[in-house]
Amino acid sequence: MFDEADDIHPLFAGAPSTTEFKKLRKRIVRQTREAIEQYGMFDANAHDKDAKPPRWLVCLSGGKDSYTLLAVLYELKWRGLLPVDLLACNLDQGQPGFPATVLPEFLERMGVPHRIEYQDTYSIVVDKIPQGRTFCALCSRLRRGNLYRIARAEGCSAVVLGHHRDDILETFFMNLFHGGRLATMPPKLVNEEGDLFVFRPLAHVAETDCAKFANAMNYPIIPCDLCGSQDGLQRQQVKQILDQWEKNAPGRRQVMFRALTNARPSHLLDPKLFDFAGLSISQNQKDENSGEIPLLR
Repeated sequence: MFDEADDIHPLFAGAPSTTEFKKLRKRIVRQTREAIEQYGMFDANAHDKDAKPPRWLVCLSGGKDSYTLLAVLYELKWRGLLPVDLLACNLDQGQPGFPATVLPEFLERMGVPHRIEYQDTYSIVVDKIPQGRTFCALCSRLRRGNLYRIARAEGCSAVVLGHHRDDILETFFMNLFHGGRLATMPPKLVNEEGDLFVFRPLAHVAETDCAKFANAMNYPIIPCDLCGSQDGLQRQQVKQILDQWEKNAPGRRQVMFRALTNARPSHLLDPKLFDFAGLSISQNQKDENSGEIPLLR
């Protein structure tokens, strides 16, 4: 990647020239490209070069993750590796004190096509959720419904979110501890109506890398005063557990994430995923003197 004056997107203008930052940027771009390819978010061979490229609605909250998402997608597009149209979108949910001018001014300055949508979901959430309860579930549903509506109106085929590796791990453990199921945020899914994809291109990217990148680029971070203002959330508790595990054994997060990509249904307990009743004994397993170790299934 060479940031010559005539070969750089405005989102990367003023990028630090240190070796450390260049390695960070290269790692994030590589991991994002790998996720896009691995999960089939875009298949260049499946599209006619003369046809209109697909359009993605890139959702921006103003946090470090969404800024990183926008920048890396434009990096890939700038390099000719992601031939899609990108439309940035911020949903202003009416939170008190939300700096409504920050994102529009930033996107205008960067020359990024965008849509700013105002929907006062904040009032609905605080009205419906009893005091002391968390807002996340209802807030998320209302936000997602509005983003789907915007995506349809703008002719987008996908809603693109900034969830990263650590979000995916935290969701897995929340489901494990509190939901009684093995599930997490998939990098790619189809919405319930079946008319839109939901993509998470930062699925392989660590949260710390997003923070380092956004801070190094001096993007105007907007804190979340709705969910982020509530103490004692289940996600915060899970995050603290993962932080402690990572402190005790550096690299533990990546090992756990890799486990999510290496599931073995025959070594779990769900008969809907594996035919335990139909499992038979092979000849090699019958012969104790064969000296062969039965293969894992």
